[in-house]
Amino acid sequence: MERPQPTTFRYDEDAHGVATIRLDRPDRLNALTFASYRELTDTFRALDRRREVRAVVLTGTGRAFCSGGDALDIIQPLLKMDSVELLEFTRMTGELILNMRQLRTPIVAALNGTTCGAGAVMALAADFRLATPTAKIAFLFTRVGLSGADMGAAFLLPRLVGMGHATALLMRGHFVAADEAARIGLYHEVVPEPDLAGRALALARELADGPQGGLRMTKEMLNRELSMDLAGAIEAEAQAQALCMRDPDFGEANRAFVEKRAPRFRREGGAG
Repeated sequence: MERPQPTTFRYDEDAHGVATIRLDRPDRLNALTFASYRELTDTFRALDRRREVRAVVLTGTGRAFCSGGDALDIIQPLLKMDSVELLEFTRMTGELILNMRQLRTPIVAALNGTTCGAGAVMALAADFRLATPTAKIAFLFTRVGLSGADMGAAFLLPRLVGMGHATALLMRGHFVAADEAARIGLYHEVVPEPDLAGRALALARELADGPQGGLRMTKEMLNRELSMDLAGAIEAEAQAQALCMRDPDFGEANRAFVEKRAPRFRREGGAG
């Protein structure tokens, strides 16, 4: 798979196998446009076929991670669309989140500031969320007359923070401070602003250096088991683990333990 070359945001890859997607419209609080929605959606789909990339960092430039859809580029045109056009748009925004979750490569969201609307759901779709102390977050759809259930938020959020917190976040649409977001499990870590980029990159590199088959399988099973009962989940995990036990990384981990050294996992995915 060729390296993505988007035009509406910045994309970089480093020698460790970490891709960085940086929303880069700081004058508009990194608000999304029709074009950036499409390119983000296509990029996350493409990355699932790019084995050179083993972890992704998603972040923004300036004082916002992402403030959702741009009021001028998106909101105003939506008011003039018919029902068919509106449904095409809402399906496309949901496709972005689906592609993020179906990307078996882990995603680290580095929330550098205001995160709301579609930006909040993108953060929710990541596997890890690191944030600065000023990175407030809001699922503010109801504040503008829309449903709080948008882009999969009502599916993902209760599973992350519980039904009670999800109900309050989606119905009230209020901003939540970083310490509260961490307390309810929405953020994994709150990091001083000067350290955010470095901490996100370090976590992404840790994941990129890990056993790719095992990590990819873990994310796939987390997604699949959302709709399973316990018996089905146990059987699915038995089959997944049997596959991973045939992956060379399993043998390498054992040899490294016996030889008292760090494991040298393969640079591309396996069983997952």
